[in-house]
Amino acid sequence: MVKLRLKRFGKKREVSYRIVAMTSSTRRDGRPLEELGFYNPRTDETRLNVPAIVKRLKDGAQPTDTVRSILEKAKVFEQINA
Repeated sequence: MVKLRLKRFGKKREVSYRIVAMTSSTRRDGRPLEELGFYNPRTDETRLNVPAIVKRLKDGAQPTDTVRSILEKAKVFEQINA
C-alpha cells in the first residue's frame, strides 16, 4: 500500500520534513517513490506539489494523520472532488 507521509531531515532540534509517497513497509527515512512537498513545523511553512498529490490520492494512496491535516489546511481534498 502506498502512503503519503513525512520524511524527517535537518539538524537536531532544527527538524524539517518532506511529504513523500512511500510503500507502507519502507522505513521512515528510506527511499521514497516520489517527493510531493515540504513542511517546516518551526515556521509553519508548507510547499506542496498539488497536482502530484491529487494524482497519488486518486490512485489510492492513504495519507497519515499529520499529512492529512496539512493537506486539509491547504484545501487539497477539495480539488479531488472537483
